[in-house]
Amino acid sequence: MSTATPVRSIAVIGAGTMGSGIALTAAQAGIHAFQIDVSKPALDKAKAGHAKSLARLVEKGKVTQVDADAALGRIRYVTEMSDAKDADWVVEAATENVEVKKKIFQLMQATFRADAVLATNTSSISITDLASAVGADAHRVIGMHFFNPVPIMKLVEVINGLATSADTTARTLALATAMGKTPVPANDRAGFVSNRVLMPMINEAFYAWMEGVAKPEDIDRIMLLGCNFPMGPLRLADFIGLDVCHDIMMVLYRELGNPKFFPCPLLRQLVQAGRLGDKVGRGVYELPAR
Repeated sequence: MSTATPVRSIAVIGAGTMGSGIALTAAQAGIHAFQIDVSKPALDKAKAGHAKSLARLVEKGKVTQVDADAALGRIRYVTEMSDAKDADWVVEAATENVEVKKKIFQLMQATFRADAVLATNTSSISITDLASAVGADAHRVIGMHFFNPVPIMKLVEVINGLATSADTTARTLALATAMGKTPVPANDRAGFVSNRVLMPMINEAFYAWMEGVAKPEDIDRIMLLGCNFPMGPLRLADFIGLDVCHDIMMVLYRELGNPKFFPCPLLRQLVQAGRLGDKVGRGVYELPAR
């Protein structure tokens, strides 16, 4: 496939918040999407979420019913990678665990066409490290870090590994643009740009809460009103998932060796207690579960 050839189909591995968002965004951009997950309940949840999101857009007059129906018709929900083996592109959006991702990359390498790009939505893990799992195919591996909620957020961080080819990079920039996103390059360092800057701020907000500087709602209100943030750092942590924040911080800590990245004890306690944020209905705050 040449650099200029448009992507006609994309396989998205993982039907969680990020994976389902990527699949929906691709479908709305006219790209056929395979939503892949080993969990049938996760696929059912993603399918219901897609229908709900599009219905909301129709209700608001942002898309027509015809376009919404067409977008839904472009998504296939499957439990096996082999069902999507002819896809032009594959992006994994699994849990932020390097060993899990490496195993998925090996399956991707064995399943998809030799000219398919092997992308990852990792928010912190080295692209070069992940690419080591596929040996000679490392030139096809690239980071494509979308932001939550994917259909709304415009940014895609594009991260080359040491072996990523210029063709893979060009194709990734073109796909992100075709999906209505703004691709911005970042170098292959732990956390890239977004989380290297964001996570220490979130961590410090937990320390401010733990040390009694202010209550969570007041910490968030001060940052919202004083810094013009759309939401405070503790509210954002709930939205991202406290477990996800914790895992990203641990990647930063291990890779960069700086203690400032080590998760605040209070954050660790909340994760241990199962208070993971919006997805379970309770984290820093209590909210209906997503």
